[in-house]
This record gives sequence, C-alpha cells and structure tokens, in this order.
Amino acid sequence: MRKPIVAIVGRPNVGKSTLFNALAGRQISIVQDTPGVTRDRIYADVSWLNHAFTLIDTGGIEPDSKDVILSQMRTQAEIAIDVADVILFMVDVRQGLTDTDQRVCEMLRKAAKPVVLVVNKVENYNAQLADVYEFYNLGIGEPFAVSSSQKQGLGDLLDQVVSLFPEAAAEETEDELTKIAVIGKPNVGKSSLINRIAGETRVIVSDIAGTTRDAVDTVIHYQDKDYVLIDTAGLRKKSKIREDIERYSMIRAVSAVERSDVVLLMIDAAEGVSEQDAKIARIAHEAGKGIIIVVNKWDAVEKDDKTIYKYENEVRGTLSFLSYAQMIFISAKTGQRIPRLFAMIDSVVENHALRIATGVLNEIITEATAMHQPPSDKGKRLKIFYTTQVAVKPPTFVIFVNDKELMHFSYLRYLENRIRETFGFTGTPLKFFIRERKGDN
Repeated sequence: MRKPIVAIVGRPNVGKSTLFNALAGRQISIVQDTPGVTRDRIYADVSWLNHAFTLIDTGGIEPDSKDVILSQMRTQAEIAIDVADVILFMVDVRQGLTDTDQRVCEMLRKAAKPVVLVVNKVENYNAQLADVYEFYNLGIGEPFAVSSSQKQGLGDLLDQVVSLFPEAAAEETEDELTKIAVIGKPNVGKSSLINRIAGETRVIVSDIAGTTRDAVDTVIHYQDKDYVLIDTAGLRKKSKIREDIERYSMIRAVSAVERSDVVLLMIDAAEGVSEQDAKIARIAHEAGKGIIIVVNKWDAVEKDDKTIYKYENEVRGTLSFLSYAQMIFISAKTGQRIPRLFAMIDSVVENHALRIATGVLNEIITEATAMHQPPSDKGKRLKIFYTTQVAVKPPTFVIFVNDKELMHFSYLRYLENRIRETFGFTGTPLKFFIRERKGDN
C-alpha cells in the first residue's frame, strides 16, 4: 500500500515551511519572513511511530487574489489538497483569526478530507491559551498549538496525523495488480499512451473509484495480464494558468509514484530531455521504484543511423542517476513499440521483486573483493564480513564491515556494479546499508 500523503496548507507567512523543515528533520524549504517565498510545493519522506508518509509543503493560499504568482500558488495548494490523505491547516496565533483563514477553511470543507488545525507560533502555551482557543470558531475541531521554530507540540500533532491515515486493511483487490505510473512534463503524451493501450486492448475493466480529481486509474488487460495504469495528465483542466505550469506536474508525480510498482518517465522526443524531467525522475528514483525511460513522439523526429545513439547519450547524461533504467523509443500516436514496452514492464517488475540467496550473494562479494582489494586508510583496511538481502521493492542489502567509514562511495558503487552484472536488476534501483559488526577490527 502506498504511503499516505500529508499536505501543509494555509495563507502566506504563517510558518508552513518552518513546520515542514521541523518535521522533515532538515532544511529543505526556503524559510524567510516574506509572504510568497515558497512558490513550489516541496516534498519529503517523514516517519513517526512506525508510520511512514510523504509530507508536502505548499505556497500560501490567497483565495481572492488577482496577483499572478499568488494565483499560481493557490492552484498548487489546491492540487496538493486533491491528492492528500490528511491536510494540516496552519494559522498564526499572533495574527489571530482572519477572513482569509475563514475562506481557506471553506476550501478545505469542500475537499472533504481529514483536516488537522495547526496554530503556529505558540511559544508560551499558558500565556497564549486564550488566543489559541479563538480558532475553535473555525468549526473544524481541536486546534493543535505548536511552535515550528522551537519544535514544540509536534509530538501531539503527529499522533493526531497518523491516527487519521487510511487503515492498511482497507487495501483493494487491485493492489495485487501491477501498478504503472505514467509521469512526465505536461503534454509529452501521457494520456495518449494510456488511450493507445486501452484502445488496443478494448478490455477496459473499470475506473477505480476514490482516486483524486484529474488522475485516473484504469485497469486494463494486455496479453493475458491485468495492469493498473495511473495517468497524471489531468493538469490540462488547469491550463488557464500558463506560466510555470510544469511546477504543477510535480505533486501529481509524487502521488502517482507512491502508488506504483513501475514508473514510466515520458520524455518528448521533439523537445529533448530537460532539468524538469530530471526533477520528476528523481521522485521515482528516491522512492525506489522500477523505472523505464519512455521517449515519445519518436515518429516525428528526423533520423539517421546515429540519431538514436546520440539521443540516448544525451538523456543518459542528464539522467545519470538512472543508469540502471531501460530506455525505449515509442510513438503513442501510432502504437510503435508498445508490445516491447510491456515486455520491459514485466521484466522490471520481476527484477524489482528479485531476492538473492545469501550464500550466492556472499560468493559474489568475496570474488569482487579478491579482484579489487577494499580501500584502506591510515593502515586500516576495510573488511567485509557478511552481506545479506533484507528487502525487495526495491532490492535492499545490508553489508557488515569492520569500519563503515572505510566504505568509500566508489567502492560501494563497484560492489553494486558487480551485483548487477551477475544478477541483472535492470530497471530497479538497489539500496545498501553499511553496518559495523561489534567486536571486529
């Protein structure tokens, strides 16, 4: 089951980014005492009491603003609200209850999502208690008093948040099917690809109920197998906002990736790979999902015998962290290479869940260390005692050593390459954890 999504919303300058950084445990969002600084949603993985979730920071909401930037920020926040399982509605105790707070509250009521009211900047609870109680007038439940800057009151807040998460037991039967998220910048052909696949199969079973607005899950039957395709291209309904619309694709990508087994990163062949593509790709990479790079509209590109190699080198250069991902050149319009794409998907699904026997794994590691001696520092050499695979989706390994400080990044990459050479793992990232074994030197 996917990780729940928690969105922080509220009017500008109430401290959303400060709370985000406090919960994420590191400085991610820009924090500045000026309204409108956080124009992009930013996301982070957070855990509390064995509950893992994705936290989203949003720009401030100004419900009636005509200002272009504030309007864009409002749209970003609306998208975050759409995909969130729980919403943190933040207000400022120093400024008190405002008309804007009331209007934002009305937006949240219409969303029909669980809302936790967060009253920020409460540095002295006893002295500010009456001011906190004022926010009961919003009529959305108990206000949780916090000080984001001093990290006070966060434990009670998080207890309430995780209590509102959907029950794991509520998983639907579709969760057993392979889920394929189609992500990428707007207008690269995501919907066209899904329509092409669904049109060829002619066996659309259903649209899964309860999905967020503008994102449709379609169950399809293709070559004797069932899949769930997650389309994130519904942003076109918001296309009246032309400036910086690529920002709005990020939150859709976060939501789709969290629910997926395999991610198809679509790139427009005519436009080429961009930094925005890299940002979207990193979401899937950091989530540990299987990834296929899909270059669409290949039929519209003038080609010679070297075009495909030049293009692949360019994409690989920009997306260097996806060296494990397969790449395919397709045309959603004509259906070119769609059968081959599904063969890749099946292969990535298998590799993403591949488990290696401990004995065989250690034989490969022993052989690798014999061929390339581990690094040393100040006369002390790295010793690798034992390696075991502890998880799948993605394949995750723990390496026990005498001193983890001696495990240089380059040597870990060497070991990863040897594992990939032996077992494949094409299309899936691998995760490694280095642990010291007690009592060994």
